[in-house]
Amino acid sequence: MTEAGLALGGPAPDFTLRDQFGQDITLSSYRGTKAVLILFYPFAFSGVCTGEMNLIRTRLEEFLTFDTEVVAISCDPMFSLRAWADADGLNFPLLSDFWPHGEVTRAYGVFDESRGAPMRSSYVVDRDGNVAWAVHHAYADGRDLDEHLKQLRAAVD
Repeated sequence: MTEAGLALGGPAPDFTLRDQFGQDITLSSYRGTKAVLILFYPFAFSGVCTGEMNLIRTRLEEFLTFDTEVVAISCDPMFSLRAWADADGLNFPLLSDFWPHGEVTRAYGVFDESRGAPMRSSYVVDRDGNVAWAVHHAYADGRDLDEHLKQLRAAVD
């Protein structure tokens, strides 16, 4: 079990969310073809989140391959995510779990009720749609992207 209560090796909750361009992204559409790194983050435009997403952007070619995908999820409205993406050149899917507020984040067990936002959590979903790896960080702690990349690649080997 992960700290959030999802069983490692068990099915990842499916979802369809809109990205910063208003396009629907469905997790199960990757089933059978790609492993997916899901990055839950608290708030667009905040310090740690901006730093993390900018680091993902600079290393995007390492994270996105024929076998892998990366998506980032917050409860910010789609229009805020578009403004953030435009301001920082974030060119990967930033998904809005705004309405119903936090529904997907709750399904993954990482919704912080007191803040109304996701915890800083990551999941790797393998090609079969199962949770292969999960890690949860304190709000002030950035992610170890090398470890995330290692776990993502392990899910396709």
